Amino acid sequence: MPGWQGAVVPWLLDQCPADYRVYAAWRRHPIVLAWLTARHVDAQILALREAYRGLRVDLADAVAAEALSDVLEVLAAEGARLVGVRRATGLVLEAMEGKRFVPRL
Repeated sequence: MPGWQGAVVPWLLDQCPADYRVYAAWRRHPIVLAWLTARHVDAQILALREAYRGLRVDLADAVAAEALSDVLEVLAAEGARLVGVRRATGLVLEAMEGKRFVPRL
């Protein structure tokens, strides 16, 4: 499907910091944007995992136990969302690199 790479650029930009929209190069080179987006999402996943592991230790004295539970739940949900975004971003990048996908039954 010709032209689909340009159509996916707004979605890729949605996965990156808002300031990325300022740079026209991302729109001109969607494969670079997809590559960079994958790395950005990887970094977000890593940061969330580190936050999840360290939250109770680092903020145990500053935050009530109930609040810690609430925040851990949010971190887990955001982590799951980001893993899905990373999978989707990886598929977009592979398609831009020319990989062909065959439907499976």
